[in-house]
Parts: sequence; C-alpha cells; structure tokens
Amino acid sequence: MALAGTASVTIAEMREFAGFSAAEQRYIRRSLDIGLGRSDAFKLWARNEGESAAIRRQYVAYQDLKILRDAIPSEDGLDGVESFVGKLTRIAAFDLAQERIDCFSAFRFLYERLLGADVRPWLPSAFCAAAALPQIKPERRKLLLQSLSEAAATAPGWSAREPAFYPEFIEEVAA
Repeated sequence: MALAGTASVTIAEMREFAGFSAAEQRYIRRSLDIGLGRSDAFKLWARNEGESAAIRRQYVAYQDLKILRDAIPSEDGLDGVESFVGKLTRIAAFDLAQERIDCFSAFRFLYERLLGADVRPWLPSAFCAAAALPQIKPERRKLLLQSLSEAAATAPGWSAREPAFYPEFIEEVAA
C-alpha cells in the first residue's frame, strides 16, 4: 500500500511538472543540476556564451543553498527568520529576474526540491517578497503575484513529505 501511495505522489508530481511551460521545465532542470550539484551545468545547458554567463551567475547566486537547507526556522518562533528569509528572498529574486519562472507553482516545485519539504511554509512569503522587488519588471511583478492562489497564501499547513520526482536532463534522440 505504501508503494502505491508513493507511486501516485510521483505521478502527480510528474503531471505537475508536465503542466509547466517548456522554458519553466528547462530552467527547473538546469537549476536542480546547479543547486544540487548533480552535473556540469555548463556542459548540459549552455548553448551559447549568454547562457554560459547566466549559468555562472546562477552558481554564484546559489552559493547559500546549503546554508539555507540547514537553517530553516521553526514555524512557531522568530529565531533565525531574518537571516533565512533574507537569503531565500535574494536567491528567489535572482530566479524570478531570469524570467523563466512564470508562476508560484513552478517556483514552489523548484524550491521544495532545492531545499526540502520543510521550506514549504516559507515559500509564499519569499515568493511575494522577491516578486515585489524593483528588480522585477512591473508587468512581470503583476503576473507573478497574481499566480499565488489564496489557498497557497493562506494554507493552514503544508505536507512534510519530501518530493519524489526530480526532473533531469534528457538528451534529445535524433529521429
């Protein structure tokens, strides 16, 4: 029975990922390669010098991910909130400014894999803070903030189950 439950969660996560735009899917896979140290992102993802430079900036922006994984504050107190939310918002702003993540769902999908299930309660506030920064163009700001549903913004609780599906680079097969 537990195997069936895990399989259905994995399938649901795959369906959710399939619902994202091609640009979001590509950016999420690339970001997971960089943030989780899964592979050489330059080899897999850089199609030109511009993308190489963007990947280099992303490696720098993601330097604090390990610190954040170990510093997720308790939902009950305020200890560590300033440092955690500040760093999380900075990294989130970097990702949103790349204009490859168009909605809260894609943002949440990426960050719960980068940081783990315990980060879920913190994601709506980090998303809103990052999306509202002046570095995000006003029309993008509106699109992003409107993508956060009332249910996600006011959720009374979040699942503690770790993500099961981590999308990876798949080399296209020549026809």
